[in-house]
Amino acid sequence: MRPVRLVRSLRLAPLAAALGLLAACAGTGGTKPTATVAALYTQLDQATQGYDTALQQVRAGNGAAGQKTLEQALDTLKNAAARCGGTAGCDPQRFLSAYDRMLRLKDGSFIGDESVDEEPQTGMALDQNGAAALPEAQRSVTLLHGQKLSELIAMNGAVKAALQMWLTQWRPNLIDAWINYQYLRQQMWPQYQQADLPEALLFGIMAKESGGKVHAVSRSGAAGPLQFMYATGMRFGLTNYDGFDLRFDPAASARANAAYMNEQLKVFNDNLELTLAAYNAGEGRMKRLVGPDTSVSFYDPRIYGQLSQETRDYVPAVLAAAWLFLHPDSYNLRFPRIDGVSGSITLKRPASIDELTVCLGSAGGMEEGWFRTLRNLNPRLDPQQEQATGAVLQVPKLLEKSYAARCVDGPWPILAADLHNAAAPVVAAPPPPAAPAGIRHYKVRHGDTLVGIVRKLRCSSVQEVADMNHLRHHHIAVGQVLKVPECR
Repeated sequence: MRPVRLVRSLRLAPLAAALGLLAACAGTGGTKPTATVAALYTQLDQATQGYDTALQQVRAGNGAAGQKTLEQALDTLKNAAARCGGTAGCDPQRFLSAYDRMLRLKDGSFIGDESVDEEPQTGMALDQNGAAALPEAQRSVTLLHGQKLSELIAMNGAVKAALQMWLTQWRPNLIDAWINYQYLRQQMWPQYQQADLPEALLFGIMAKESGGKVHAVSRSGAAGPLQFMYATGMRFGLTNYDGFDLRFDPAASARANAAYMNEQLKVFNDNLELTLAAYNAGEGRMKRLVGPDTSVSFYDPRIYGQLSQETRDYVPAVLAAAWLFLHPDSYNLRFPRIDGVSGSITLKRPASIDELTVCLGSAGGMEEGWFRTLRNLNPRLDPQQEQATGAVLQVPKLLEKSYAARCVDGPWPILAADLHNAAAPVVAAPPPPAAPAGIRHYKVRHGDTLVGIVRKLRCSSVQEVADMNHLRHHHIAVGQVLKVPECR
């Protein structure tokens, strides 16, 4: 491991000291804490001192030792915070505040190369050659116009509420978004990387917008993995190319999104929250609300109160997903390890994406099947349209051998083709009832009843005649002229 770089050390040292002061003051406030609570607060103090020690080790040029000390300090803080939650008289907020800050300090000061074995995160991506790339959590600490992404995410009530949603009700959506992104990453991440934007931000937007479903279309007409409206997409080059809407192209949409984000970050003076709000609510509306004071907070009542509930929820949800991308292990979240290296197959027999999904089954351990991934990697293809022998399809590299073993010969391609070619029986619609040729009139005589009149005419119903003449309780009078249908 090369020496770990120290970033903004003058700023970090006072903050570490402040954390120590927070722990030192934990027992003040009028009531003396119990021995158990005092012991937990002592661990909080030890954790913050551990960070200070890690900082000194890095300054002395011992980056490996500093990284290890910091991890130990975080573990101490996590364990003490967990015990605090079940101990009467202990204030968990002291631990949570310290924990948030230490995560930010970790992102800001400890950026280095780590091996696969040293990294607790399971979502290690692979590069073009199949070699392990830097962990996402480290690579994603990219400067966003001179600022760390972690420093731009305010850990307020709205973001914490969104974190809870992603970790509970939205958790399956988050995992699906992660899996989809890993297979799309080689197309999308380079676009953000070239624009010097953090990968965590790209993931956060995609997770909230489409969950990584390339062909997603909203009720308002936004389309693609990053949900561009038609006019905005056109402005950033997402046109119709050879009959294909480029909003559905992962690489093109990521490039357009990066251009949009950089454009609006410049407009809003690098205010990430306002920029995200503009992406959701429209830049024109946000410019009118913000006016010349681009230092205003997204949560300022003058701004926040004028936005739709959708936008109020959208911004913290994107930031929370980005934060979890950076720190999954710190929130008891483990993303699955995905081998997202791209490959291709040349069809040895005609097949559609639907058929390939059937014959591939759960190859590679994908229990939910490969339809979404194949669809995402081949956005220009109709999944039900059979492709000719010799056609080249993009697939995860790990499926190249599975295709040769399962989809060229044997029972599975035959079954897949049989299911694909099956047709549901066509049921002819029943003929419509004969329509009356017109309206004629009938004069009520002595002894007539509505039922008797209808039976005499033989071409209507009692209710139909009653409705045509606005009769109440089917009451008729002698001499009354009724309108009745004239049958053919």
